[in-house]
Amino acid sequence: MNKKELDPEASPGARFGHLLRTLRDERGWTQDELAVLAGCSGAHVSAVETGRRPPTRQFAMSLDRVFGTGDRFERQSRVARYTALLEGFPEYAAHETRAAEIRLYEVGVIPGILQTPDYAAALTARTVERGAITPEQGDERLTLVRERQAALDRAPAPLVFAVLDESCLRRPVGGATTMDGQLARLVEFAALPNTVLQVAPFEMGDRRPLSLPLYILTLENRSLLSYAESAQRGQLERERTAIVPLLTAYHQLQAEALSQAASVAMIERLRKGAP
Repeated sequence: MNKKELDPEASPGARFGHLLRTLRDERGWTQDELAVLAGCSGAHVSAVETGRRPPTRQFAMSLDRVFGTGDRFERQSRVARYTALLEGFPEYAAHETRAAEIRLYEVGVIPGILQTPDYAAALTARTVERGAITPEQGDERLTLVRERQAALDRAPAPLVFAVLDESCLRRPVGGATTMDGQLARLVEFAALPNTVLQVAPFEMGDRRPLSLPLYILTLENRSLLSYAESAQRGQLERERTAIVPLLTAYHQLQAEALSQAASVAMIERLRKGAP
């Protein structure tokens, strides 16, 4: 029987299928035999293995259980499913679910892990209207937002440090009710015992050491991982020598930004319509 050749570099879905076939062949299992162990059909295994169907999270978790691969399949399934995201971000999001510490700096938009459902929906709807992504890709984005937020509700909870450029607070998304709910969510976030929220005000001017969004993770083994992006490109970095200067710049940003108390006070003023 001829097998369809798989190029793991062709796409995230092909990479997932290649890994699946490799481990299945190593164990000498047919697709039907694996299907019994994973609780699905042989046709489903075939469709995912050949890249004709994206792997669901549930299927990927079943594979991790069957093959004893920890969460390897689950992490790769995220990369394969979320096609509308910049390169590197799905993999970053997979690591974020297990990070001990999360540091983020965002410009112009509230970061996903802090977005209310109404804010996320309004932001995604406008992106779909502009034709930048398809409605299906918009659904992918909203699903990822929910998954990332749910992963934060774990024990022990990660430490989350968030610095938001003032533009995040002042850029209207949705209607007034949506923005008020979003600002209220930020105040609630700041009150949590495992979080720090700061605003980088416009008046910082050229004292701002970062100008583009940046995310830095400290993983459970204390290794570092960063993700930075521009308008059209995302960059995932694992080399400590490259990440440490970014971490230094982040600490400098925190030192220049408003304190959490002053940041919350600014948010409350905006909620009341004050300048």
